[in-house]
Amino acid sequence: MAQRHGNLQRRADVFAALGDPRRLEIAEELSQSDRTPGELIEKFELSSALLAHHLDVLEHAGLIERTHSHSDGRKRFVRLVARHRQLLSDMSAPSRVMFVCRHNSARSQLAAALWSRMVGTPAESAGTQPAAAVHPLAVSIAKHHHLNLGTARPRPYTTSNSRGRTIITVCDQSHDDLTSPLSRLHWSLPDPVEVGTRAAFESTYQELIERMRPLITRSTTSVKQQPTTKSKEQR
Repeated sequence: MAQRHGNLQRRADVFAALGDPRRLEIAEELSQSDRTPGELIEKFELSSALLAHHLDVLEHAGLIERTHSHSDGRKRFVRLVARHRQLLSDMSAPSRVMFVCRHNSARSQLAAALWSRMVGTPAESAGTQPAAAVHPLAVSIAKHHHLNLGTARPRPYTTSNSRGRTIITVCDQSHDDLTSPLSRLHWSLPDPVEVGTRAAFESTYQELIERMRPLITRSTTSVKQQPTTKSKEQR
């Protein structure tokens, strides 16, 4: 009985927090993109004090979390807690996507290949400071999950090759490298290359799946996944 009461209270806190239209707007925005407090202030035309109040309420209800940037420890990102993304996202998958990270050697390469399989439309990737080659562990993880990165090569991000595409930055460095953050989406993922373990690359792969799932469920009737990895990807 106590456990049931606790679950009911947590759900009540969530609904109470989202009962304010502005907080619902903020939560829906965060279901699609991580944002800095400054970006939320600009987008919703709020004072810093009022935004702080709304974020405190959302955080108390377990809806959001605040994390430090992986590139600048003084900067913080606000993101929706993963279990709430599918409930709150009202955005259909963009038809033309480009994933961007600094070196275009791991996160953005995996994201583009995974998007193409899950959504069924081509996706591209690029880097603000591209490496010489795709990281071998990214290739290995992709192969394990039946994605092909065999011919992938890092390439530079430019205004011409990104024109007409929805840009999704998947590292905090590239978020800082590019201008006009509100014109694109951002997913704050740590760099698996810095850790250098297979587990870190696998974690990146699984996080990308969780980020994509709310977007694709509104534009596809099924998620295309290989039988050998389906159980792992749906954890």
